[in-house]
Amino acid sequence: MAPGLLDLVHLTTWAVCAVIKLPQLVAVLRAGSAWGLSLSSLLLELAGYLVFLRYQIYYGYPLETYLEYPIIIAQDAILISCIMHFSGKARRALFYAVIYWGSWYMLTLQKCIIDLAMNLCTFVSAASKLVQLQHLWQTKDSGQASALTWGMSVYTCAARIITTVMTTNDLAVLIRFIVMLILNIWVTATILHYRKTEKTD
Repeated sequence: MAPGLLDLVHLTTWAVCAVIKLPQLVAVLRAGSAWGLSLSSLLLELAGYLVFLRYQIYYGYPLETYLEYPIIIAQDAILISCIMHFSGKARRALFYAVIYWGSWYMLTLQKCIIDLAMNLCTFVSAASKLVQLQHLWQTKDSGQASALTWGMSVYTCAARIITTVMTTNDLAVLIRFIVMLILNIWVTATILHYRKTEKTD
């Protein structure tokens, strides 16, 4: 792949990630409700993003391979705050912030910790998608879940598979993106299925 094409993939990934959670956030704020969204799923997703970012920084990978993660993490934190507010769980926010902050520093105390965390990160991130799927299946209602946000996640995972192969070729990272791509497609399809079902009822 030509370097120009690789740069284009990086740029489009950053552009998508700059707004990836905005459709979801707008839907929640407009409705004044987090119906259809799983707080547990978002908390697991945030944990996965934090571990992944810390791993990339620890190993000195090129900035362009993970530049979008601080942006996604900030958007996730805002979305989680809104969901906690609308769910009446706002008081728990400080507890979660302390846990995540402490974990951020503990991850790099030893090399074996960050390596283990990265391997577990794929399971944690996969669990976040499976928890969201379970929530959708139980409620049979997509509620405020944004198919656009999940669709953008599909694109970014596909793009990051390409950039990982072209730059770091890290097998743990590559496996993570492949698993996330499959699960993001599944969640998107499930949201669209229940949205179609809601319109026909």
